[in-house]
Amino acid sequence: MIWTAKLIKHNNENRIAIQFEKNDRLIQRIKEFDDARWSAQKMVWHLPDTIENRIRFKIAPQSNSLPSSEGVEQIEKFKQWLRSKRYSQSTVVTYSEALKSFMVFYREKPIADITNEDVIVYNNEHILKNNLSASYQNQIVNAIKLFFQTIRETKMMVDKIHRPKRSKVLPNVLSKEEVKLILEAHSNIKHKMMLCLMYSCGLRCGELLALKPLNIDSKRNIILLKNSKGKKDRIVPLSPKILNMLRDYYILYKPKTFLFEGQIIGNQYDARSLQLILKQAISKVKIQKPVTLHWLRHSYATHLLESGTDLRYIQELLGHNSSKTTEIYTHVSTKSIQQIKSPFDDL
Repeated sequence: MIWTAKLIKHNNENRIAIQFEKNDRLIQRIKEFDDARWSAQKMVWHLPDTIENRIRFKIAPQSNSLPSSEGVEQIEKFKQWLRSKRYSQSTVVTYSEALKSFMVFYREKPIADITNEDVIVYNNEHILKNNLSASYQNQIVNAIKLFFQTIRETKMMVDKIHRPKRSKVLPNVLSKEEVKLILEAHSNIKHKMMLCLMYSCGLRCGELLALKPLNIDSKRNIILLKNSKGKKDRIVPLSPKILNMLRDYYILYKPKTFLFEGQIIGNQYDARSLQLILKQAISKVKIQKPVTLHWLRHSYATHLLESGTDLRYIQELLGHNSSKTTEIYTHVSTKSIQQIKSPFDDL
């Protein structure tokens, strides 16, 4: 493989741009890397700027962007521990990169000497100083806590590492009319089918793309979701209307391995292509909101609640561990709120 690699900034992210002569085999190879993306603006494929990718593509690391040799070694051990615990690859990458940021900050300090006070200093001098988000800070805290739980000789008191106060952000929800417009925007049966299935079953993007024909149980009118988030299986009801659409889709496309396959038979459909399908639908129906695929799942849950479905059933259908996660939809349901009369009307 003949390629050139260089560091770039893309959407305020540090990335590694990989350039090579256009070739289907090479494109397929680069897609196998975690979080590989194509930039139409820069006309390059690009990957996360990680230690592993810098080494893999022979980019000399900047001394101030890497932890100490001890830190690099410990991060690698941490990754091996996460994998042995069967954490997903995306979680392994997220936690190891979060820990790397902390280790870079304390590259001059032996890991055994790092204390809880150092976490506070890092939060103040790095997170807050650079206006980084509370969710990113929470990610760092999760990684630090998990890492120091695996280290024997340490001054860190894991139970006393504090988290940032969580912001109460409500889920974004579309009206039924808006959902209908989006789902009917595409004439392409595959594009229409994917969006309809996501909304009708409240699926996450990854759950939809991992579906296989054998997961569809047409006799029991259910879909079996295997190994979803949190390594859990669950079942969701399949509406007769969706089942009829699936039969038409299956006759036309005859998927082999995955229910929705990309240009190469047997390969999973690309998540970025699915996002583009939604973007095109929104543009066609002229909805101005910044809709994402996950909005369809939020809308599904909220519409179920507004139609009278018990919150416990919604929790099961969404695959939430805690009922508190599902309860957030009670704050965006308008069924009760619309019945409240404003005192302004009596003036």
